[in-house]
Amino acid sequence: MSILQACESVNLVIPRFCYHERLSVAGNCRMCLVEIDKAPKLAASCAVPVMPNMVIHTNSLAVKKAREGVLEFLLLNHPLDCAICDQAGECDLQDQTMTFGSDRSRFHEFKRAVEDIHCSPLIKTIMTRCIHCTRCIRFANEVIGVPDLGTSGRGNNLAINLYIKKLFKSEFSGNLIDLCPVGALTSKPYTFIARPWELKSIESIDTFDGVGCNTRIDIRGYEIMRILPRLNDKINEEWISDKTRFAFDGLKRQRLYEPLLKQNGKFEAISWQEALTQIVLRLTSITNSYQIGANIGSQADLESIFLLKYLIEKKQGVFLNSERPAMNSIDFQSSYLFNSTINKLDEADLCLLLGVNPRLEGAIINLRLRKRYLSGNFKTACFGSALDLTFPVYNFGSTLKSLVRFLEGQHAFCEHFSRAKKPVVIVGKSFFQTLGEKQARLLFSILLKNTNLVKNKWKGLNFLNENASDSGKLELGVRTNMGNFPELKFLYCLGESNFVNVSKTNFVVYQGHQGNATAVLSNLILPSSSFVEKNSFFVNVEGRYQKTKAALLSPGKAKSDWSILFAIIEKYINAKPKKEGMSALKRQVSNFNDFTVNKHRLGVSKIYAKDFLIKSKIILKNSFLPATKLENFYRTDNISKISITMVKCSKTLLEKSPFFK
Repeated sequence: MSILQACESVNLVIPRFCYHERLSVAGNCRMCLVEIDKAPKLAASCAVPVMPNMVIHTNSLAVKKAREGVLEFLLLNHPLDCAICDQAGECDLQDQTMTFGSDRSRFHEFKRAVEDIHCSPLIKTIMTRCIHCTRCIRFANEVIGVPDLGTSGRGNNLAINLYIKKLFKSEFSGNLIDLCPVGALTSKPYTFIARPWELKSIESIDTFDGVGCNTRIDIRGYEIMRILPRLNDKINEEWISDKTRFAFDGLKRQRLYEPLLKQNGKFEAISWQEALTQIVLRLTSITNSYQIGANIGSQADLESIFLLKYLIEKKQGVFLNSERPAMNSIDFQSSYLFNSTINKLDEADLCLLLGVNPRLEGAIINLRLRKRYLSGNFKTACFGSALDLTFPVYNFGSTLKSLVRFLEGQHAFCEHFSRAKKPVVIVGKSFFQTLGEKQARLLFSILLKNTNLVKNKWKGLNFLNENASDSGKLELGVRTNMGNFPELKFLYCLGESNFVNVSKTNFVVYQGHQGNATAVLSNLILPSSSFVEKNSFFVNVEGRYQKTKAALLSPGKAKSDWSILFAIIEKYINAKPKKEGMSALKRQVSNFNDFTVNKHRLGVSKIYAKDFLIKSKIILKNSFLPATKLENFYRTDNISKISITMVKCSKTLLEKSPFFK
């Protein structure tokens, strides 16, 4: 423990610029100097370990003069342009100068100028403001594994720059903005937009992937100004991806404001009562089973899935999936959740990736794996197409023949796997879609019987659900089916659907907050609230119940997803001759609400090899297993596809990396 950490533990705050809890110690800003008894000179508290019986002075005259001198030197070449700096109001240099600095300057020479660098469509650089704390360099090298930033020159010519003039390619580049203690690195989309004292903050979560990073939404009036990370050591620590941070501008575009009914090939606005009547008329006219289908989008909340499941089961309908479904074995939570939990990845000593690219499907998971790799004694291997992660990954094949060799113990990597005390296997959707559920379950049973994958309290078999709604669907027992239902007369799409033949259904209802291909093909459009406009529950990959909080009002006549579905069910039940079921539904909804409010972390069920063992055999094929079907990290869902910021990132990547899709 350093002197700085010891002082913080007793609520003594020492000013600093270069020190950060999650980065290595640099000790180059000298702002954290303290006086130690019997020491010949002042010491940097971030770099000196605390010792027994050490006497430390944090506020002596010598320390005060040293801080004043350090700040005077830092401000020699600083442009002092706080009035036009986006960091003003939350700038460490500004705050510490007011508290510890002098009231005048003795510098009367010319200030140096530094050329700005272009590193990303997201980061605006004004390098004249840089104080060389090197936080950005250490973050790039250590945390995200993109060692492109460095220092050049020395003395007065020292500058932070890219070694090669190219794009700073990382899914977490936006975190440099939070780390920079001055206004050298600021947000390009946020330039000249707002001041921190104008903003109101709401705590929420991210719904662009299944991890559920904790976020803070800053709003001014009725508009989102920015999204920042919120500290949660169990999930995302204090980092968020660029998509989480910047894709919210897609919510402003192609919004649906009122119910629309297609008549003679054109959409016409109707009232909510007319829209509900149209749906109920179609539902009551259908009497046979399997003539009603539903599809759940990537950002559906738990309450909406619960009500849609109630409606579909009442009409004996089916849930459809545009792709081959992943694990449909939902009797045990251990068969679809991230069982080891995210923060327990720090304890693993080996990782095997099966049909998954954590850098694209769960960027925070990739960050955790890199953190574990840097700690040492950690190996990572993958089965499937080659992966470009931010740490070394051994690829032992991409065909089923290679997989069978591994299961038979004939592969060199088997020795490492058998010796590992806390191995981790992360399975992606692509693995199930290529092998099929039966063969995948047989593989898991073999691994569980012959390795330490599950032992004592360690549960190393993990399933990475790609979307925010995936874990919620499985938690509520929604089984999806792939295949054509030619007799389908009614299709309810809760969010974006990828069905090619959606127009062949007699009547299609699209419920969502933005226009897309599904909305164009539908017969009735119901406008709903986005995740920043409603209070709703989501279940993340590890089974953790988390809640979004409404930061804005829904635009136009849009309503929350669950209230729309509840109104449909209520009208449908009341339209029947015997109005039975409404009280039962309200009772179920009440019980469901009580359950979600009291659930913070699910107790994951135990894993047994027999749970996965079924009568099957591995069919040898020379089929290729892709790591993931995601092609572009920045454009994975309806919101990010129409986000101008994400389009710029995607376009820049295509220009700078021609083989990137």
